Formats: sequence, C-alpha cells, structure tokens
Amino acid sequence: MAAPMRNPVYGHSGSGDTMALSDSDLQPPPGIRPWTASSRSLPLAAPAPLFAEREAPSSSSSSAVGIPPMGEHPSAKVEPDSPPRAPTPTAASLEAYRSTIKRSNDPAAQLDFAKYVLEHAQGVANKEPNAKLAKRRYETLTEEGLKWVRKLAGSGITVHRTNIAAEAQFFLGSVYSRGIYGTARDDAKAFSFYQQASKAQHAEANYRTAVCFEVGMGTRKDMTRALQFYRKAAAQSNVPAMYKLGVILIKGALGVPAAPREGVNWLKRGADNATPECPHALHELALCHESSDIPGVIPDDTYARQLYIKAGKLGYEASQVRLGQAYEYGTLGCPVDARRSIGWYTRAAEKKNRDAELALSGWYLTGAEPFLPQNDVEAYLWARRAADRGLAKAEYAVGYYYECGIGVAKPDVAEAQRWYTRAAQQNNRRAIGRLKELKKMGVGMVPLGHGARPRRGKDALF
Repeated sequence: MAAPMRNPVYGHSGSGDTMALSDSDLQPPPGIRPWTASSRSLPLAAPAPLFAEREAPSSSSSSAVGIPPMGEHPSAKVEPDSPPRAPTPTAASLEAYRSTIKRSNDPAAQLDFAKYVLEHAQGVANKEPNAKLAKRRYETLTEEGLKWVRKLAGSGITVHRTNIAAEAQFFLGSVYSRGIYGTARDDAKAFSFYQQASKAQHAEANYRTAVCFEVGMGTRKDMTRALQFYRKAAAQSNVPAMYKLGVILIKGALGVPAAPREGVNWLKRGADNATPECPHALHELALCHESSDIPGVIPDDTYARQLYIKAGKLGYEASQVRLGQAYEYGTLGCPVDARRSIGWYTRAAEKKNRDAELALSGWYLTGAEPFLPQNDVEAYLWARRAADRGLAKAEYAVGYYYECGIGVAKPDVAEAQRWYTRAAQQNNRRAIGRLKELKKMGVGMVPLGHGARPRRGKDALF
C-alpha cells in the first residue's frame, strides 16, 4: 500500500496583537532536572509550561506555510465537527440504542447511530475476556456500522435540507481514505465517494475532491479540475478551501496565472472564518502584510501582529513562534518583552514545535531575570529535544553545548563533532565551518573557549 500522498507546500516566506495581548500570569519555571544531561540514554522529560496566557473573551519561524493538516491527505479527519468522545457504552446501553434505531424511520438518527457504533467499536470490543472474542466483537460492530452507512449512502435522502446520502458518502470516502474500521485503504473508492457527495454540493467533499485531483489520489492529476473544486468549496465558505484558493492565486500555483488581489480577498474571507482546525489563513494574511511585494497589500506590522495573535490563540504553532520572535527582538511593533516571548514560545513548544524548543534553549542559555533563571541543563535539554526532531540549527547547538561543556557533565569534542556532522549534512553553514576548524586543529584541539556567556540577539549562537 502506498504511503498517503501529501499536498504540495506552496512556500510563503515567514514563520511569528484587533486584540491587545494581556499580561501573562507568571508561573514557576520547571525545576532543574535531577540528572546530568550527558547520557544519551536518559529520557528528556516533557517540560512544564513556563507561562499561561490569560486573555479576555473575544468575539471573534521563518518557515514555509503549506496546506492545512486536513489537506495532507484528503481523509485527515473523518468527523471534523464531531463532539468530544462519550464514554464507552455498555453492551446493554448499546443494545437499547440499537432497538430504538431499528424502530426509527429517521435517516439522520440512523447515520448518527452508525457513526456511534463505529466510534466505540474498539472500546466495546476491549471489554471482551480474550483477544479472539474481542476481534470478533470488533468485526461485528464495524460491519454493522458500515452496513448502515452504505445503505444511507445509496438512499438519496434529504432531511431538513441536509442531504443524508451525501453525508454518508462523504463519511465512506473518509473511511476508505484512511483504511479504518476494518477496511483496506482504497484511494479510488475514496475519490469515488467524495465525488458522489460533491455532486450534492457537499462543501467538504468538494474540498477533498479538489485535493484528490491536485495530488492524484484515486484519480489522475488534473490541476484545472482541482482549481474548479477549490473554487466550488470556497464559494460554500469551506475555510480550508478559501485558504488554499488564496495561496494558489497569490503564488500562481497549479499552473494558473497569479491573481494576488483575488487571492488576498480569499485569504481575508478565510481569516474571518478561521477555526482552531484551520487558522492558516490568518497566518498567511499576516505574512502578506509583513511583505511589501504583493500588489494591493499595504505593509502593516500592527495588523500583521493582530492576525498572528488571533491565529496563536487558535493554537497555530507558526504564529505562536512568530510572536515569540517579535517579542524577543522587538519587531512587528512589539516591545522587547522576555516574558511574553517565552510565553508564546512555550505554547508552541508544548505542541513539539522544533523552532520554539530551540528558542527556549536560547532563553535558558542566557536567562531572563527575574522571569527565568539562567539554567545550562535546561538549555541543553531544550536544544536536544529540537535536535532529536531533526532541526539542523538545534543539532549545531547541541554540538556547541558538548564542545563547551554547557549543560553536560564535561566537554566532549567527539560528541560535538557527531552533532556538527548531523547539522552539516543538512547544510548548516555554522556546523560546516566548525567542522573545518576542528579538522585543522587536529587531535590535540582545544574546545571552544569563547570567554564570555553567549549573548542574545539576532547574531547570537543559533
């Protein structure tokens, strides 16, 4: 089975308060970890948050920005609007629900029941006394749920303006895209069900059909059809489609002529309707207003900052990192504010964002009194986390720490060289340069002395 196809990344440059950012509530920073950091076998514990942002209720790194997570594969979410998962039902409660549905002539209720059975099939099966019975129970429940969905997908029923058949078709497309509930992944079937649902003007099915045409999933690549379906979904206020269409038109992607003014208008619509699942248009629009090379867009750092804050509050890592940078270096009209910078970086680092983890390493390396005591061990550990995720700058930083003996038991030039080599393999210029210097120095080389603690600033260590 082929691996899931990923959408192309259109590669806007840049990575980052209508609402002002309120003061953070200072929380105790994580304590010094009780081990020395020199052993590669020691676990890297998840650090506690440094700060918690407290915001009033609202009404409404430099890295390429690509396609929303749901666009990496057209099936990324089976039920984007599903409520939080309910407790696993008992056999008795499930049977009572089943009896009610069998007496019901409500197709919407039947579809809800089918989804409920599929969602809880594994949990119910796990209550069986042995693996064989659990497997049989899971298969029985998934077959039951899918039987209901397939029946409704072919029903052509519409209830209260909701096309139940299209909803079921879309759900089946998601199932086959992912190969879940006992089905094998089948891109052709997934595309077929998405296309069927799209004929009933199902907005998200239009979006996923567009993605299929763009990446060639279950069908041949067809950029003209992809653009057509992105436009259809965007016209139905599908937020990922508005974002995608905006980026495509700004960049002239998919072989279409660039139309930046129209693209920015779609980004604005996407930003106005941004959700925690798709805040991307806010970030992309902010990047546009940081730039001066997009026709019809006036550079406006204040507006860009407001957009980044909205996206950051919705949980978008790239915006959180950009805000951390802005408060670290005093850009986007922000004052230099260590507390806010660390707070935004922490939000992103909690999501395992590599750039944010390395930024926190830098803050620990120098400290930010009185908010954050200087701590070499924490500096090493944050950099190590980012390096273990493959960030070249972090690999260089870990090499530097080993060479200087920062946060580790003692200087270790051999280990430093190993990390420099990893970074150099990703064309990190500082690592390449340092390896050349070490080679010239030979076996009797002296580790970096530097004399002074590394400083903060745009020309600092990382």
